Amino acid sequence: MPVDPTGRRGPTRNQATGPHWRRTSRGLYVPTSLTVAVVEQRIVEQEARLGRYGAVTGWAALRWRGASYFEGWSPSDGVLPVPLAVGKECLRPDPGFVGLRRQVPLWEWGLHRGLRCVTWERALFDEIIRLGDPRAGAVAVDMCAAAGLGSVEDFWAFLDVVRPRNGVVLAREAAMLACGSHWSPPEAWMCQCWCLDAGLPKPLGNVPVFDLHGDLLGIPDLFDPVAGVVGEYQGAIHRDGDRHRLDVERAERFRGHGLEYFEVVAGQLRDVRTAYRMRSVRSRAAFLDPAERAWTLEAPAWWLDRHRNRAS
Repeated sequence: MPVDPTGRRGPTRNQATGPHWRRTSRGLYVPTSLTVAVVEQRIVEQEARLGRYGAVTGWAALRWRGASYFEGWSPSDGVLPVPLAVGKECLRPDPGFVGLRRQVPLWEWGLHRGLRCVTWERALFDEIIRLGDPRAGAVAVDMCAAAGLGSVEDFWAFLDVVRPRNGVVLAREAAMLACGSHWSPPEAWMCQCWCLDAGLPKPLGNVPVFDLHGDLLGIPDLFDPVAGVVGEYQGAIHRDGDRHRLDVERAERFRGHGLEYFEVVAGQLRDVRTAYRMRSVRSRAAFLDPAERAWTLEAPAWWLDRHRNRAS
């Protein structure tokens, strides 16, 4: 908020220079109790820099639209500046934001929860360009789908419209690798290891598997229905005693119904030995005909009814 001589709609000039307010950009202040450790606060403060033109884009727009895995931080770069699509506008330099000299057509931005943001497709497009890697871009596509912003097919439709734009080739490569069915980044990385490093057929992700009596065996992170292989990523949350016990019981259910099972933990996703282990597990799989399987992907009536009620 700007300085207000009355002190009602903002700090007075004396208050603005005191210990209880801090300056965020030219002429704008926030209480010092509001910390930039909250990523949404950073986004709000940087969006306020915009003049008559521009919008928040990239990871920040995706985060503001509800994609929680875009945290504004990376292991290699640390805290990321908030990307602002500013076109030809000139903003005073600040380490808190990065200005992208890219035009934003009217149909590619709008107000969302009070902030000027580009559409999720445009934000994802700019984020893939920032990442500069098809695999990392595919993870971003999957996380947008997991957040319910849209589907991989929706992103393809956007790419068809903006085909001549710089960066489309990289974005298309990322979209080709994406599955749209993963619920976390490690799951998406594990699928890429399965497909690209191990050279195995594209699997299903987070599909419910049932026994022949209609009981749920589990919803594996990775599932190869042809071979009969289940793959799971075990993050830190799975080391908890109760959670680990449930994971062990689920693995036993899968194996008890003729499915091969493997786990991947943190640090193994970029390990070449993981790809070898995946190929080894698949080579041991039964490759049973549908009539011989003790499991099925056909959902029973109780499962369909439950999800139909949720949808309604």
